[in-house]
Amino acid sequence: MAQAAVGTVSNLQSREPGPEVLEKVDKVIEAYRGKEGALIPVLHEVQQIAGYLPRCVLRRIARGLAVPESEVYGVVTFYSLFTMTPAGRHKIGVCMGTACYVKGAAALLEAVRSASGAGADGISHDGRFSLEVTRCVGACGLAPVLSVDGEIYSRVEPEAVPAILERYP
Repeated sequence: MAQAAVGTVSNLQSREPGPEVLEKVDKVIEAYRGKEGALIPVLHEVQQIAGYLPRCVLRRIARGLAVPESEVYGVVTFYSLFTMTPAGRHKIGVCMGTACYVKGAAALLEAVRSASGAGADGISHDGRFSLEVTRCVGACGLAPVLSVDGEIYSRVEPEAVPAILERYP
């Protein structure tokens, strides 16, 4: 199973953005060209469009904003909100903060891994889900907490996970 997951991630990472995505990226770059402090807003908007920030897009941003590629790469790797790794279509977060952990988040995490098919890299073999462990989401009274695409599910029992994930094709 691990081989399939690793192979899938490799396939996802080698996926180049299509012409329609690159056209949108170019429009974002053009909207910010010449403006001071444009790099972070451009990276944010482009990541929203492409889903992640592949190297070819980072080079395009550097050229378009006349910023050294090393600076673009430095910003992307410094801030945790940016990713150079493709994500699944749906983002799952399992809170492992103290309250959630005490209320069974470890068992919940295992149930999510099993139901989603997420590999060691956190991406399901079919590219449907990305799984990440989160720290406190501020819903301690609702522990344990699971989020899918920003929607919070409270007091989740491991047995409920498959039904929750079925809502996200």
